[in-house]
Amino acid sequence: MNRPVLLASGTGPYPHRDALSDLMAMAADTNGSAVTSLLLLKPAADAAELPGSGRTLGLLELLATLGAADLTAARVVEPHLDARAILAQAGELPAGHAGPPGGIDFASGTWGVYAAEAPGQELRAEEHDGAWQLSGRKPWCSLADQLDYAVVTAHTTPGNRRAFAVDLRHPGIELSGGTWVSRGLAAVDSSAVGFREVPAFPLGADNWYLQRDGFAWGGIGVAACWFGGAVALARRLFEASRQRTPDQIAHMLLGEADLSLQAAASVLASAASDIDDGRAGGGNGAVLAQRVRGVVASTVEKVLEAAAHGLGPGPLTSEEEHARRVADLQVYVRQHHAERDAAALGEMLLGRGAMPW
Repeated sequence: MNRPVLLASGTGPYPHRDALSDLMAMAADTNGSAVTSLLLLKPAADAAELPGSGRTLGLLELLATLGAADLTAARVVEPHLDARAILAQAGELPAGHAGPPGGIDFASGTWGVYAAEAPGQELRAEEHDGAWQLSGRKPWCSLADQLDYAVVTAHTTPGNRRAFAVDLRHPGIELSGGTWVSRGLAAVDSSAVGFREVPAFPLGADNWYLQRDGFAWGGIGVAACWFGGAVALARRLFEASRQRTPDQIAHMLLGEADLSLQAAASVLASAASDIDDGRAGGGNGAVLAQRVRGVVASTVEKVLEAAAHGLGPGPLTSEEEHARRVADLQVYVRQHHAERDAAALGEMLLGRGAMPW
């Protein structure tokens, strides 16, 4: 059960797979605690490669392995690694930066990424004498009361957004509690946060955050976490089938789960190659991310169903780890927007003109 999730056979380009076993054990020991999961950030960052570095497969395997061990741990670690990649893409790593705002050290600390939008909530960025400040509200700010820094997107002018590095310990940050009632990822509080003239350091130009190749690559990293959670559920289903004589339905459920997982593993491994070989830039990267996330999200839903039908109510009502994993995965995969993301992919394909198959 507790072995790393590998996406391709052989040794591949990632020479540190043994480190995944240690990370997996550490993640499993967090037992759904977001605070304890923060202790994983440094060892995970030390083991992870940047996307596009030539070892993207290893990064996706690391995220999938964390997802298989504990989805709360994966949900905490993934944005920290994504922020690290964003800073590198903006030219702020590896040298770091000790200047404004508030003495942010880009090479250290715990990081989140807050880029979601919601009706009626807008975060505005204003420049005064060469310095930027953020004011307004930002939705879905996970663990804002636990992290040091965040990459935050804010509106500069109508229709334009820019990424900024922000010190979450600034007194202008106003935390609002009591709105996160989720049973899945229960420890990863993701509530709206108020900003009142909070100093901010710009990362890239207007709309760079959304237009950079790494935006699509980050979305693929999230899908790797979902995949890991699905693998863990399938492992539980397989284990149950070995504990008693399986009937034809049990065989069918295992077979269907395997078909879905194999398809998802293949698209993730192929995506890693496309990223490293320069085939996942611009529009190609956007299409790739939608395809990968769609395939993995579909796999997650099929494996959730197979586990529910094959295992019945027993593990859901008597096994803390399994029940938490199911609830966590159901919430986590909703970062995929289902039919709306499929429609967005269809629009992209038609907009490119050429027959895609």
